[in-house]
Amino acid sequence: MASDDRLYFRQLLSGRDFAVGDPIAAQMRNFAYLIGDRETGHAVLVDPAYAAGDLLDTLESDGMKLSGVLVTHHHPDHIGGSMMGFELKGLAELLERVSVPVHVNTHEAQWVSRVTGIPMSDLTTHVHGDKVAIGDIDIELLHTPGHTPGSQCFLLDGRLVAGDTLFLEGCGRTDFPGGDVDEMFRSLQQLAALRGDPTVFPGHWYSSDPSASLSEVKRSNYVYRVSNLEQWRSLMGG
Repeated sequence: MASDDRLYFRQLLSGRDFAVGDPIAAQMRNFAYLIGDRETGHAVLVDPAYAAGDLLDTLESDGMKLSGVLVTHHHPDHIGGSMMGFELKGLAELLERVSVPVHVNTHEAQWVSRVTGIPMSDLTTHVHGDKVAIGDIDIELLHTPGHTPGSQCFLLDGRLVAGDTLFLEGCGRTDFPGGDVDEMFRSLQQLAALRGDPTVFPGHWYSSDPSASLSEVKRSNYVYRVSNLEQWRSLMGG
């Protein structure tokens, strides 16, 4: 594990810490994350949407330099694009300002390209278990389908950035295009089996606390009160 002095990790809330004054950003309550190595000064940005320039400004004001983007999944409230008749800014606008690799799961690449207009050739695809190194900080990419086909979570230094796969209360919806009830069950069980009791950092602030230990989430979250797939299907209506 990296020392606290070396690890750069910030959880930022849309409508409060960035995209201030944007009513959609405030309503959706998305979290974006800045992760980096203070010694090298390099960092990645997780899920830039609404006002990606604000996020980049924050990172640079902290003395860090952006070296990549990590995408949990393709929904516009996480990377920009069309949603509910609105055009949200995000990843495409960020890349107009700085050219960096965009790390996506291989099963999500076409979706990301379609939503943002970014060519597939500009995306760096990954499979489950790949790692992205930011200085001395290794970020493990976990493929967690269910919310979308290529949803992925990021595991690093006792932290699990869970996107819309796992919230502190509940999990991501499975009734959007590409969602899959059975896959979500398997992904949640995969996360439950992680060793070391990492702190869960979700993609939205849908609970009283912005983060919690995985053991606490497993104790309190209703998604972990079912013991098999049949019970899960009944719970989720699948």
